[in-house]
Amino acid sequence: MHDPTFYPQPPGQPVDELAVAEIKSAILTKLRLAIGKEAGMATRYDWYKAAALALRDRIVHRWLAADKEIYDSGRKRVYYLSLEFLIGRLFTDALNNMGLLKVFETALGDIGPGLSELSQSEPDAALGNGGLGRLAACFMESMATLAIPAIGYGIRYDLGLFRQIINHGWQQEYPDVWLSHGNPWEFQRPEVSYHVHFDGTVEHIDENGRDRAVWHPGETVEAVAYDTPIVGWRGNHVNALRLWSARSPDPLKLDVFNTGDYVGASSEEARAEAICKFLYPNDESQAGRELRLRQEYFFVSASLQDLIKRHLGSDGQLRSLPQKAAVQLNDTHPSLAVTELMRILVDLHNFRWDEAWKITVETLSYTNHTLLPEALETWPVELFQRLLPRHLEIIYRINAVHLALAEQRAPSDIEFRASVSLIDEKSGRRVRMGQLAFIGSHRINGVSAMHSDLMKDTVFHDLNHLYPGRITNKTNGITFRRWLMLANPKLTALLCEVCGDGVLDDFSLLENLEARASDNAFQQEFRKVKHHNKIALARLINERVGVKVDASALFDVQIKRIHEYKRQLLNILETVALYQAMRDDPQKDWVPRVKIFAGKAAASYRYAKLIIKLINDVAEVINNDPMIGGRLKVAFLPDYNVSLAEVIIPAADLSEQISTAGMEASGTGNMKLALNGALTIGTLDGANIEIRDHVGAENIAIFGMEAGDVTIRRKQGLDATDVINRSPRLARAIHAIGSGEFSPDDRSRFESVAHALRYLDYYMVSADFGSYYDTQRSIDARWQVIPAWTRASILNVTRMAWFSSDRTIREYAEEIWNVPVRPTPLASQGQGVRGARA
Repeated sequence: MHDPTFYPQPPGQPVDELAVAEIKSAILTKLRLAIGKEAGMATRYDWYKAAALALRDRIVHRWLAADKEIYDSGRKRVYYLSLEFLIGRLFTDALNNMGLLKVFETALGDIGPGLSELSQSEPDAALGNGGLGRLAACFMESMATLAIPAIGYGIRYDLGLFRQIINHGWQQEYPDVWLSHGNPWEFQRPEVSYHVHFDGTVEHIDENGRDRAVWHPGETVEAVAYDTPIVGWRGNHVNALRLWSARSPDPLKLDVFNTGDYVGASSEEARAEAICKFLYPNDESQAGRELRLRQEYFFVSASLQDLIKRHLGSDGQLRSLPQKAAVQLNDTHPSLAVTELMRILVDLHNFRWDEAWKITVETLSYTNHTLLPEALETWPVELFQRLLPRHLEIIYRINAVHLALAEQRAPSDIEFRASVSLIDEKSGRRVRMGQLAFIGSHRINGVSAMHSDLMKDTVFHDLNHLYPGRITNKTNGITFRRWLMLANPKLTALLCEVCGDGVLDDFSLLENLEARASDNAFQQEFRKVKHHNKIALARLINERVGVKVDASALFDVQIKRIHEYKRQLLNILETVALYQAMRDDPQKDWVPRVKIFAGKAAASYRYAKLIIKLINDVAEVINNDPMIGGRLKVAFLPDYNVSLAEVIIPAADLSEQISTAGMEASGTGNMKLALNGALTIGTLDGANIEIRDHVGAENIAIFGMEAGDVTIRRKQGLDATDVINRSPRLARAIHAIGSGEFSPDDRSRFESVAHALRYLDYYMVSADFGSYYDTQRSIDARWQVIPAWTRASILNVTRMAWFSSDRTIREYAEEIWNVPVRPTPLASQGQGVRGARA
């Protein structure tokens, strides 16, 4: 097989004609033999699937070679456990990393629908809810790029996160049937399946004076593997994302079926399949909470059984597990890995408790993503006792040893023991999963410098005292291949002109751009790119929500999960105040501004959904008011996903990172937007601090209270009437919202919002309003000085290299996982334009 270049071709270089001819032939062959259609009868999706399968064939060669090399060499593997993997569309991503983007684009242009049209046919796999899942996807790509042997483990959700529809301003949730046409990227592995048990009883047997536990489960579910190849840059290495699907070992009870109970005969299959049906079931009900716990144990148990089987197949014994396997727990969802690994070692492989515990702690590490106590999952002891009885016993034994250590460190300190205990006795006896992950891991990392420091002072203060030195920091990063090269190809081409093609391999070369930041000719080219991207977004806004916007206006973007601490409410409150100011003085030379929102609220999060309604109601009034002459527009773009982000981010001028200080762990949207030339307006929260340190305080707009100020004010109370009384502008905006000026059909709709802004200001929306409003007006002033704004935008791009997920993964590999990182060959180091033959 001819293997065309695996290196992006410099501008102007002709495409390999032999490669194009081969790809044409491969696509047409797939269309006939895999899809069963001739070209004249094929739909657009048929063409996409044929092209994807042709590309997949070329990836598989690299994948199998990488897997064999890892197995033969006995290299240590990383196992990344995450309940979310927000991978988005894979077609163009894989094409880009394989260096085949231009080849396929040319081939498809000759024989069928164009590449751009085909790529839209691929479903956007919604296997995550935001930053957590997207981070996992970026990390998987970077591990492949750095040739780190790794497997990602998660759940193959049939429906993923819900599809968001905005109906009369309200969020409505519908199933996201992303698998309705199949998935050409995955390989079903029916031979790779494991039994996962639930319920039942535990029997204790005396074996020569040693207690042995035997779990007699009441229910068994089968986990079946589906593998998706994750391609690293230049196709040099391919890892696997292994997702588990659930099914019943007995899909149909024939005796029940033959009695006429056709529904009851398949009830066990339906119960099993519910595990992988939907991401984040509503946990307000007991059934929802049980399903969530079943999901978490299901994927943890299957993943650990799989990696242990792989380890035993290559190493033969489990004492060496920490030397051959690094298991990373992405947030608290996989915390049951601690108890499950102990169960496997002690109950199934007869390890003594102390040795099993040493192996477990040395193997596992835990990434914490939140300082919100409610996000550090806890489960009722009663639910644990019923669903996972053996694991509750293990938790009690871990806790006994753990509390004995606490007593040694702080004798007779009952409050200290209560704070570090795995069982919360104050809230109806609940198992604390964050604590379990902490004491069962040898390293616990935060995801920004500030977040890691706050962990030591807040949620894990006492645990850090008990186990000093375990907490470390690994500031998040993003893959530039996806969020610059693919999302913003015109900017990428411009960067290659200035920094050389080597920048595609070594993003530190972006620093060469700095010398051109004040160059007028370069600034004009830079602005042309941004304007091109804004025209594309303006077109999409008109298509999606029917709002016409001016591409020359300032595009002000807040795209993230809808949550009170992320403060979309502060943004729309300032929008109301700005609108009122414009109406008061319509003759003033106001800076045209487009406020762009996107994000989903959890289905059960009623207040967040009310904020979405508020944004849409405010948009309805503002967008249709002739008095302001279109100088302020508001657009809420529904069903936010990776593909939508890839259109919004390159077009953004201003990035809203306005979370309440001390509450955002890191953020990655802030990195993506700054990398694409948006200036950040934000609090000193999460990675905003490190972004400020890298791009320069003069190239970011910081406002509001710092984390310490927030803590002090909360202790003083949540009543914000003192702030409101000093700000007629704030009082007027709150009154407009609360009195129904934006909801004439239901004037009481937002009374609860106005009440919270006045008396329950936990997230400091009212308290930070004045600083935020003034900073926004300084943004207006900066926007009007075009060369200065452009220079700041360019400097944001050039100084963001440190925020590559490649850097983050190198730090994990060297400081937590203890795995070697192979340097990626650079084109500038003498590599030829042509790749190797497959």
